[in-house]
Amino acid sequence: MPLAGRFAAVSPSPKSALSTLRAWDPPGVMHGFMTRDGGVSQGSYSSLNLAEGVGDDSNAVTANWAIWSVVYPRARIARLQQVHGNRVLPIKSAFDDERRIGDGMVTKVPGIVLAIFTADCVPVLMVDMEARVAGALHAGWRGTLAGIASKGVRAMVVLGANSDRICVALGPSIGSCCFEVDTELAERFIAKIPAATACCHLGRPGKMHLDLRGILRSQLNQAGVAEGSVINVGPCTRCRCEQFFSRRAAGGAPTGLQMSFIGFDPEP
Repeated sequence: MPLAGRFAAVSPSPKSALSTLRAWDPPGVMHGFMTRDGGVSQGSYSSLNLAEGVGDDSNAVTANWAIWSVVYPRARIARLQQVHGNRVLPIKSAFDDERRIGDGMVTKVPGIVLAIFTADCVPVLMVDMEARVAGALHAGWRGTLAGIASKGVRAMVVLGANSDRICVALGPSIGSCCFEVDTELAERFIAKIPAATACCHLGRPGKMHLDLRGILRSQLNQAGVAEGSVINVGPCTRCRCEQFFSRRAAGGAPTGLQMSFIGFDPEP
């Protein structure tokens, strides 16, 4: 039975007061979609902002990392300079100081945790438990249109994963209820991704609503991931902006970012 079929329940992290949504519960996998709760940041960054360079007080960000690290003390974080593209990098060692440019990572090294940051874009966590390969993607509309989902699957396969064993969790992100775009952009999706037709719905005059998670699901299925192995975790970030950071809810003003992460427990 696919992993997603066995472990589709979502629950708060049992390890601390931090609010973390989980997709699965297999042994040996560290993963979760953080909410904005449980930290010390203030104002629009309240409260668990783990992202640097977004305008938050650096001391607060450092304190938030200390809170997170209490729960995952042996995790070695790998982060990127995210640019809304489709570059997916294989990670062999953590690199806290130097941020490589990209929007996706894959690894099979125990102890490395792949971390991506979002505030309406779709965080994508991927795992092949048998091959012990994990992946994390930052999928906004640009990355989705550029095919980051299929590139993520291919990058995992290069490391030994099998596409029909990969399980994927699409995390909290803006829903079609709130993601209204110009008709021209929706038509670009339909022209490049025929399956996107079912994920575009009429909005106000000259506008359409896009279901990014639906489009990503179709791309993942086309790349060989079984339909039942892709699950949605969490609500629309704009609708639940009290629980999740949302740039749209903030009217484009600076906000914090929530972190989503995945990796394998470090070896003893």
